[in-house]
Amino acid sequence: MNFDEFLVSLSKIKNIPLPAEASQFKMSPPFRNELINSYKEAMKNAKRAGVLAMFYPNATNETYLALILRKTYRGVHSAQIGFPGGKYEDEDKTLKHTAIRETWEEIGVPKHQIKVIKQMTEVYIPPSNFYVQPFIGIAQNTPKFIKQDEEVEDIVEVSLAHFLDENNVCNKLVATSYTAKIEVPAYELNGHVVWGATAMMLSEIKDIIKAIL
Repeated sequence: MNFDEFLVSLSKIKNIPLPAEASQFKMSPPFRNELINSYKEAMKNAKRAGVLAMFYPNATNETYLALILRKTYRGVHSAQIGFPGGKYEDEDKTLKHTAIRETWEEIGVPKHQIKVIKQMTEVYIPPSNFYVQPFIGIAQNTPKFIKQDEEVEDIVEVSLAHFLDENNVCNKLVATSYTAKIEVPAYELNGHVVWGATAMMLSEIKDIIKAIL
């Protein structure tokens, strides 16, 4: 979709109620409820994070979404697809500021070029004990991406048309930190398998965007 047309449609989003958990649960792993129950005590001291689903025009003014492939490391989110974003720091006024700051740090989009459009429904991530607050935002101009080499393996640019295509919804066998391989709902985006909390957040974003187009 042309980015100018997307912006016109996006102006309607502020008045639309969030699909919330009804949308997120469509992409929830089958073991999530059991896992949440086992983390009830830990959740009381969960950390906070903000992430940004940033839409932008590419060189031909088509609408794209920026995701990142995280580095391989000793951790629960190693080599996974996610949004630019990260942990709330004392310097951040709000989680919205966290998401904007981390987007600047991780993929090099200057803060003044980012406009947050809507706050989405937060998601709890048991493995890392984080509540993650996603936001939908835009960059008005085609970004000159600069990835943070310490944390980001690659920047994954996904066209809006590809993101909204229902043919990219699938079930995949994945290895988790809790069990051997298990089948989970997922997206296949640009050849990458996206599942878990990121897929849950993407599901709500996808549903609310489809409602305005």
